Amino acid sequence: MGVLCMVLGPSGSGKSTSMRNLDPRFTEVLGCTGKRPPFKTQLSVWLRSDYPSICQILAANTRPIYVIDDSTYLMQFDNFRHASEKGYDKFVKMAVNFEMLLEAAMATTPDTVVYFLHHPQFGDDGSSKPQTIGKMLDSQLCIEGLFDVILECAVVEGRHVFFTNEHGVSKSPWGMFSEQLIDNDLAVVDAAIREFWNLPPLPPMETPGGQDHED
Repeated sequence: MGVLCMVLGPSGSGKSTSMRNLDPRFTEVLGCTGKRPPFKTQLSVWLRSDYPSICQILAANTRPIYVIDDSTYLMQFDNFRHASEKGYDKFVKMAVNFEMLLEAAMATTPDTVVYFLHHPQFGDDGSSKPQTIGKMLDSQLCIEGLFDVILECAVVEGRHVFFTNEHGVSKSPWGMFSEQLIDNDLAVVDAAIREFWNLPPLPPMETPGGQDHED
């Protein structure tokens, strides 16, 4: 069973930039919007992934790191595709599609980490949670409960950081990170996850190489 990590933050908070130091040899970026990473990179990037293509790539499981950027848009685009449908059934379909994606991520091998970059939604009291469409995922699944680690993006004194625990829905196992605030660097996060759960460490980074894919 793979490790699921959510990186939660609004646009411009540093979600995509946090991929900048991931090793291209071991990383597949499953982009959902056609937007390229906001930094120069040799990471392998699929620019317009959807539910079927992502589930197929995860099932093949040829790499130890996958980043879904941005999983919120999978829901939003699904919502537009069903816009002409009436009634509750369309919300059931959308909830099932996202739940199937979570199942595909969990079905990866134990040494695989799947990162979901995701937008938050805020309650009237200022509390945050992962953004969803409709009420089914919230009331019957509670998607944040299925993630091993949830990191919340923030900018503190001009520095892009992750909250690792005790802030909104952020959470991580006790002892995985030595500080509540860490740099927004998924390479550092990935190393910490692998060390904490005794997963095989990835070899040191070599000269990067990779390519963009259109699908």
